[in-house]
Amino acid sequence: MGDQDHSLGRRRFLGYVLAASTLTVAAQLGEVAAPERAEAAIPSLPEPAEVYDLNDLLTDAALPTANLISIQLNTDGTASFALPRAEVGQGVTTSSAMLIAEELDLPLDRVRVTLADARPELLFNQLTGGSNTTISTYTPIRAAAAIARQRLLQAAAAQLGVAVSTLTTSAGVVSSASGASIGYGALAVAAASQTTVLVSVGLKPAARFSVIGTPQNRVDALDAVTGRKQFAMDLSVPGALPTMVCRPPTINGTVRSVQNLAAVQAMPGITDVVTVATGVAVRGQTFGQCIDAVRALQVTWGPGTAEGASDATVLQELLVAELPLVIPPLPLLTQEVDTRFTFHFASNSALEPNCAIADVRADRAEIWGALKSPIVAQQTIAAALGLLPTAVTVHVTQGGGSFGRKLFHDAAIEAALISRAMGKPVKLMWHRTDDFRQGRAHPMATSRVRATYSLGNVISFEQRHTSVGTDFGHGLGEIITSLVAKLPVADLGFSETMFELTQQTPYEFGVTTQLLNEVDHGFNTGSMRGIYSPNVRCAQELVVDQLAAAMGQDAYRFRRQFLKDDRAKAVLDQVAQAGDWGRTMPAGTAQGIALHPEYHGFVAVLAEIDCTPATVGRQVPDAWTGPRVTKVVCAVDVGLAVNPRGLEAQMMGGIMDGIAVALTSGLHLENGMFQEGSWDEYFYTRQWNTPPELQIIVMPPTTGVPGGAGELAVAGAMAAVACAYGRATGTMPTSFPINHTAPLGFVPLPTEPPIPQSPTDGLSRAY
Repeated sequence: MGDQDHSLGRRRFLGYVLAASTLTVAAQLGEVAAPERAEAAIPSLPEPAEVYDLNDLLTDAALPTANLISIQLNTDGTASFALPRAEVGQGVTTSSAMLIAEELDLPLDRVRVTLADARPELLFNQLTGGSNTTISTYTPIRAAAAIARQRLLQAAAAQLGVAVSTLTTSAGVVSSASGASIGYGALAVAAASQTTVLVSVGLKPAARFSVIGTPQNRVDALDAVTGRKQFAMDLSVPGALPTMVCRPPTINGTVRSVQNLAAVQAMPGITDVVTVATGVAVRGQTFGQCIDAVRALQVTWGPGTAEGASDATVLQELLVAELPLVIPPLPLLTQEVDTRFTFHFASNSALEPNCAIADVRADRAEIWGALKSPIVAQQTIAAALGLLPTAVTVHVTQGGGSFGRKLFHDAAIEAALISRAMGKPVKLMWHRTDDFRQGRAHPMATSRVRATYSLGNVISFEQRHTSVGTDFGHGLGEIITSLVAKLPVADLGFSETMFELTQQTPYEFGVTTQLLNEVDHGFNTGSMRGIYSPNVRCAQELVVDQLAAAMGQDAYRFRRQFLKDDRAKAVLDQVAQAGDWGRTMPAGTAQGIALHPEYHGFVAVLAEIDCTPATVGRQVPDAWTGPRVTKVVCAVDVGLAVNPRGLEAQMMGGIMDGIAVALTSGLHLENGMFQEGSWDEYFYTRQWNTPPELQIIVMPPTTGVPGGAGELAVAGAMAAVACAYGRATGTMPTSFPINHTAPLGFVPLPTEPPIPQSPTDGLSRAY
């Protein structure tokens, strides 16, 4: 938005002082500015995501219940806030604490942010996804904190017998002009209200920010590095013993019979063995005993939902389902670039495997797990158990990564059903191999792009993205949209809506269309790191490189010429300058540059790659040998970065994911099962392929409000690396990851037994 001032501090916001024993406040309302557009020779009509995107939808959906989220002041001078979102490593507990600290004039280390249990009254306001947390909570949290500060001032004025206007706040203390002071803790009770009161408040102007926009360490960093941070498997729930599941040899296979049930039940430490819909569950004193029992089970399996499927069969299915292009080429008047790209299945397995704790009784249930859609989990589990939702308590725990996985409650509902079948509490953990072979995966897809050009302009740009069905069974965070998304016809509409609300072309390329078609819902899929964006943008940016070459222009200057938004040009200029775009490089090495707009933010990435024979042919233990990314420069504009240090970390993680899905990280489907069974077989970005030169440039505030940042760098980095590879080798890549057709480099683990023996020395295999 250029340099316009969109500060929220000039307006008044409504909120509530809630009836409570100590000061408790809540607030609502928020606003997102619309993007500007630049002029071009042949402008494109605005795409849906440019006018109203998924983030706008999620923000608007959260507003009606924002007043149900409260901040409480405690008598020890701390502030408590139960964040109705999940913390899975992205740092939202830190950024939320910063908002409270800013408006309340309270030291950051005195703000206590926890994760709220499932609260169905919040409706759409407890979904963690779409890079939406900071956008949707930015104004409500600040307004609530500002109301709390106002009440503290009023209480202090009454006690000191002075006018409110003569008082100031700093570091959790109210001070008067005469030097008298009272700590927040001493005012917490006096500032409270016996009834709920509607009030209005102004927010601190950006010019007075001392916390927002400053680099801050994560509030949970010390606990994380010292092992004190509590994840689901760290919790001690009375009676909950380790539990694992013996799973089928093909995706979503079924149990027909168990031949040695009694023998396995008699194994050391095993307390229970039961059959459930997803396999055969075993409960024991240790996870090691559970692994032994799972490996010992002799099960006859029924067919799954992807029997006999392979990469080749799924690809053929996608090609048949591709929607037609509608703009005919005009051979005498235009030239064209017409290319099809293939994106193979990719795992969104996190470092923390799927896990949950469940204690199910006849009349109630209690669940613990890292859940990004806990309301859906609560309501679905209640329905499966035949209980009222009010009888099911779902506690949201800290999560060790997500990448879309924890939008689903697979482990939570499985743990609940196992607990009911056994009549005992269980601590369920999936094996790493379960995660890769039966867990969620990013769907395989193709993307055809055709662009026509003439006389120095792009006339049309069409993209047809065809994908294995993306599961949106989590809906928008509550049961109604969750059920709608599961209906055969509605699911297609749901996916297309998500596609249109997230995908956009940042260039003025004349008549521009992007359409999605999805097929084959026999796989367990999910919204991995940007849903469609990495594949869609990678295909687009590669075609942009082809257009630039065909029209005799430099790839960077070509992009800049056609970009719609000045903010996009600014980040592109930053990486081109900082990365020394166009410098002379040795044969077999090259630069690539790409841009990605998403959720009111922009990222540009410049990558350098080494594809020389000496590099590609070297020996690297436990990894595919291939090109090495040697340098990445990333410039990011999210409007207002609440925590620039956290934003840098988000970009770094996204860049590593982008490198992975471009070069090395893919699943090989063969005979209805993925071949990869652990991290030593699934080649995520290793240390040897992490660029030794990595620079993140956080742009100065441009809009005054935060934009989405969670997945922003993934698509930009994937596209930049792919473009660099194409320039270094002289051949545009069309299949991803680029190593997918290379020999596996490992011997696939057997499917029966379904999981490998635990290592005895800790070094023989790195699971």
